[in-house]
Amino acid sequence: MTEIKNLRDRIDGWMSLKSEIEALSEVYAMARDEGDSSLEADIRANHESLRSRFDKAVVLELLSGEADRTGAFLTIHAGSGGTEACDWASMLLRMYTRWAERRGFAYDVVDILESEGGIKSATIEIDGEFAYGFLRGESGVHRLVRISPFDANARRHTSFASVYILPVIDDTIEVDIRPEDLRIDTYRSGGAGGQKVNKTDSAVRLTHLPTGIVVTCQNERSQYKNKDVAMSVLRSRLYERYKEDQERENARFASEKKEIAWGSQIRSYVFQPYTMVKDHRNKFFVGNVQSVMDGDIDSFIEAYLRWKWKGGTVATSEEDDEEL
Repeated sequence: MTEIKNLRDRIDGWMSLKSEIEALSEVYAMARDEGDSSLEADIRANHESLRSRFDKAVVLELLSGEADRTGAFLTIHAGSGGTEACDWASMLLRMYTRWAERRGFAYDVVDILESEGGIKSATIEIDGEFAYGFLRGESGVHRLVRISPFDANARRHTSFASVYILPVIDDTIEVDIRPEDLRIDTYRSGGAGGQKVNKTDSAVRLTHLPTGIVVTCQNERSQYKNKDVAMSVLRSRLYERYKEDQERENARFASEKKEIAWGSQIRSYVFQPYTMVKDHRNKFFVGNVQSVMDGDIDSFIEAYLRWKWKGGTVATSEEDDEEL
């Protein structure tokens, strides 16, 4: 019934758009035939509104994957580089939480490892329709180029951080986890001191023995809640793991996969000596880096989805590294 409702909503949206376009076309034809220019402003305004709705509808049509409609787990890891890299990881975390707020999506911190000047790693759960579908193209290495605020000599530094996007698996997507394949460890959560430090072993660490995947959660005070969240993250990671295994078995899909590893950056954020954010896969770029850091990344998300829909392949070029 849920699938039927989703399909009906999508079809009804297109039918409504089609009807309104036809009506506007008739008004335009009538105004043109009668030479009535007084309707021009209204026609242009309605046309822009329909164009915007059309573009949004097209993007939703590109989100047809099994898990695209679900929420997402977003994990960020700082690369090597100490304080500089940790600060970059915290900047990315802020960017994605601002993006979630712009869309009206709720988010919760599942796990975070803070460090001097920023974070070493963090995992957040973003709850919103199509959150995973929108964000799945963000997985990869993100590169920062700027004059470091931590360098007394004001030299330009390059920092890296990796982003991993996983779907929040619900009951419609089955992932079998056998109890005998799990090791569950509990320990005391860290905190800022005083009442914020747990007095009981509420933090949970799950280890999936067959794959070696380890998930931790210490955000909640209740051990049971932490276990539930950790299980959800584990199911998502196993889903992604099994999905990748299946894709590797099929050469047609394997050729499209790109391993996430240091040095294979998907996007660069340049603050100095000029400002630009560029996606290296489809060459899309914008000059307003501050707007992007404030969560305005929808243009990159849509560019990736359209590029992927067209069967996009990464056209490697030495010019990227030279200009960045």
